Amino acid sequence: MKKLFIAIILLTVLTNLNIAQATDKAIGIRGLSNSAEISFQNSLSKSTRLELDLGLYGLDDRNGFILTGIHQWVFGLDKGLNWYVGLGGQLGSRWYEKNNLWQSGFGLALAGQIGIEYNFTIPVQVSLDYRPAWYLTHGGTYDTVALGIRYRF
Repeated sequence: MKKLFIAIILLTVLTNLNIAQATDKAIGIRGLSNSAEISFQNSLSKSTRLELDLGLYGLDDRNGFILTGIHQWVFGLDKGLNWYVGLGGQLGSRWYEKNNLWQSGFGLALAGQIGIEYNFTIPVQVSLDYRPAWYLTHGGTYDTVALGIRYRF
């Protein structure tokens, strides 16, 4: 976790604070192979936003749902191209099969996020990000790399 905070600080300093204009709102999907999330973004200021994601994970012998809220800082790289970094939390439930018995659990985690996005001239946004999570309830970690496609309005 210490490495994540150091990386966030370094990336912020190295960008010379080229602040991007956060879009007002965006809704879409985020995920890869074994996960899918409904994703909503709402700007909080000129350069910050809140991302809320409700996701289903697994869909095999290990399943679950997670609600994620991340406060993001958005930095411009080029026209339409931004990178962002954020911190927040996750709340969820999981169920899985172990020794032919179904078991379940509740999860509460601290989550980080770093990614890159492109806002087309039409109201479409495409993103790729990395989101690690550190679970407070059972001490484990979980991370995802995901592609997002959202409609901006």
